[in-house]
Amino acid sequence: MQIITAEEAASLVRDGDTVLISGSGGGHAVPDALVAAVGERFKREGAPRGITSMSIVGVGDRAALGASHLAQEGLLRRAITSALVDSPGLVTLAAEDKIEAYTLPQGVMSQLMREMAAGRPGLITRTGLHTFVDPRQQGARQSPRTPADFVEVIELDGEEYLRFKPLPLNVTFIRGTTADEDGNVTMEEEAVLGEMLAMAQATRRAGGVVIVQVKRVARRETLPPKQVKVPGILVDFVVVVPDQPQTYATSYDPSYAGELRVPLSEIKPLPFGPRKVIVRRAALELYPGAVCNLGAGVSTGLSTIAAEEGLLDAVVLTNEQGIIGGAPLTGRDSGGGQNFAAMIEQPSQFDFYDGGGLDLAFLSFAEVDPQGNVNISRFGDKIIGVGGFINISQNAKCVIFSGTLTAGGLDVGWEGGQTVIRSEGRHRKFVESIEQVCYSAAFARERGQTALYLTERAVFRLGDEGLELIEIAPGVDLERDVIGQMAFRPRVAADLKTMDARLFDPQPLRIRDEIAARGRRYRSERVAQWYAGRGARA
Repeated sequence: MQIITAEEAASLVRDGDTVLISGSGGGHAVPDALVAAVGERFKREGAPRGITSMSIVGVGDRAALGASHLAQEGLLRRAITSALVDSPGLVTLAAEDKIEAYTLPQGVMSQLMREMAAGRPGLITRTGLHTFVDPRQQGARQSPRTPADFVEVIELDGEEYLRFKPLPLNVTFIRGTTADEDGNVTMEEEAVLGEMLAMAQATRRAGGVVIVQVKRVARRETLPPKQVKVPGILVDFVVVVPDQPQTYATSYDPSYAGELRVPLSEIKPLPFGPRKVIVRRAALELYPGAVCNLGAGVSTGLSTIAAEEGLLDAVVLTNEQGIIGGAPLTGRDSGGGQNFAAMIEQPSQFDFYDGGGLDLAFLSFAEVDPQGNVNISRFGDKIIGVGGFINISQNAKCVIFSGTLTAGGLDVGWEGGQTVIRSEGRHRKFVESIEQVCYSAAFARERGQTALYLTERAVFRLGDEGLELIEIAPGVDLERDVIGQMAFRPRVAADLKTMDARLFDPQPLRIRDEIAARGRRYRSERVAQWYAGRGARA
């Protein structure tokens, strides 16, 4: 192992290389100094040219950091990631068809690293079937010039699967906290663990170069062996960046690293408004012991509601980055967590998700069609990507989508428990057709999945024939304020209910006892029988 500068690391990238970048979203374990050095080298020298940027999660601050360092014509040929939204420079290049761009499911990309590390022929999975990732739709492509050959449909034992093909790797940039003189890397201050080991192994197998950005260097044989996440046998070079922040927004918070737990009073509650109303309605679906995922957007607010209502110890909240328990973070640091019980590597978290481990998935929606299909990925030239949405929504037992009924200038409030729409949103979110299918309602029905769609004034469910309206807010006019703001007419339940009045009062819901009374649902009949027998003996 050799310690080099970021500029020297950038010089190791050659024309046409594939550069694999670690980390998540807003700077969590992102080796930003290394990525920036490649961008600066291109500005100076016009090299390297035609590289492929690959990251499991979209990386960037939604401005100039992360993968946006590489958003330069000539430098970048192709971007492969799960989300482009964090790097607006990549969105522009893809929308203008100046680069090839794929947005693949986050879990697929995470697990693919292990398949590539082992030399297996790609990842075989059902995740992505019947969505825009399926090659019979768009094959995950986000620009016209992107070739349609990265994913294929195969059949095994009469069942359809998708095969995501392995990619060549030339240079990998990963990040840790400390490296010793032999290149062993620990991650004690990182807010996520990601898939650093699998990335390094995959690159080593491909004959590529592994470069690690760290905060400090320790003497050899002084790091606790069980804390080493990437052994030195996989590391070629180390770049030391003493002032590397934990995330783009936070220099260092010990609770993000699991060093301490914060008082619940430090978890800031959501201000009362449409977002809080929606997330409160989502909280009514909780039950004791439920293992939940909180996706991006409005659904991340569920952790603050759980803290406010004293439910963090009653349910298990998780996120796809590997946080289990506690309170997944919201806002710019979304992806990390506080007061968690465990932090595991991302591929293992997706193994659990894909295996049906989630009882409830709380996700956001951007567009919904009459069948109940959901789009969160693309709207004309606005390219978002899917993140972990497809893995989570396809495999959870119950999925709960959240969002406002309309968007763009919506101003809605509640006076005396009655809904007052002061200004309607300019954009309808319940539309006749969607541009990209990220959630297939037909596939969900085929697998017997339950799905709800929550807004600030109406609740829908996935019925046998499409979307069905089951609840409306007090004070709302059904025709004018709900159906009149949709591009289609949903089926209306014969027993249409009024949404719980507590949702529209700024005071806490006080639902802890109510949730507890629902009783625990055991995931194994054998375990349920054991507990039932113990109760009988008592």
